[in-house]
Amino acid sequence: MSLEVMPTRSGDLHTILPSGRQVEIVSRDHRASVVEVGGGLRQYSIADRDVLDGYGADEICRSARGQCLLPWPNRIRDGRYEFAGQRQQLPLTEPDKHNALHGLTRWANWTVATQAADRVVMEYLLHPQPGYPHTLRLAVDYSLDPNGLTVRTTAMNVGANPCPYGAGAHPYLTVGTPTVDSIILTAPGRTRLTSDERGIPTGAQPVAGTECDFRRSRRIGATALDTAFTDLDRDDEGRARVHLNSPDGTAATFWLDEGYRYLMLFTGDSLPDVARRSLGIEPMTCAPNAFATGDGLITLEPGESSVASWGIEPS
Repeated sequence: MSLEVMPTRSGDLHTILPSGRQVEIVSRDHRASVVEVGGGLRQYSIADRDVLDGYGADEICRSARGQCLLPWPNRIRDGRYEFAGQRQQLPLTEPDKHNALHGLTRWANWTVATQAADRVVMEYLLHPQPGYPHTLRLAVDYSLDPNGLTVRTTAMNVGANPCPYGAGAHPYLTVGTPTVDSIILTAPGRTRLTSDERGIPTGAQPVAGTECDFRRSRRIGATALDTAFTDLDRDDEGRARVHLNSPDGTAATFWLDEGYRYLMLFTGDSLPDVARRSLGIEPMTCAPNAFATGDGLITLEPGESSVASWGIEPS
């Protein structure tokens, strides 16, 4: 099912939805909506229960809900970095903190490359621009099956020179609780990145003995999370997992593969439309500010690709 436009009240004109074309994919009782604007994930439900705290088809995406963060996740301090001996200045898309935030493709028009009942591949060609003079062919593959949702992001350098690259995503998960306070959380990070008031990393420390240690299941309670983790515990398949459980037994599991070395957990305290209503779980291939520091940064040679996957499983 695909929905591109919504008729106005008069029926004579059509208005384009704020997030553009809506592509719905279904597998049994799993249902997801992927959007043209940013190629993001607007909605995901299982048996009519929302797993994502998404947004309506008639709404603009707020707080980066379900967006793809390319070609970098999180922040770049002052939007400045140096690569291959050249200094670059990116637009400051988080002006109050003087940062370049969440990449360059969140508001771009993506196209449907492949579509089936249970799968859609969104593509975008990122052309050179001020601050990022490189060309990337990007694809995000969303697929559903009875085991859940899988999201596979691929970037290929189709330019003539090496380029810096990082990837991330920004879903907010819910298990139906009014706030995250009562959720039992299990998270895999052994090390957390400390940060300043602008969200820029200042160091790293073990989580052991801190309020950020969720390796053993416990209530989130009053803990405020806007925290990046690394050194992730992984299973035999190389996947790290985040488990959410509500007091009534509703649960969800988020996984990320070895392409994602960092994980951000965000309770949204500073955002009125989130306000601890759901938990942002953000897989990242690199650390915040990686274009400047190189922490986890990927360098793609001409013709080289990078692939990373994450997903959500019913529990």
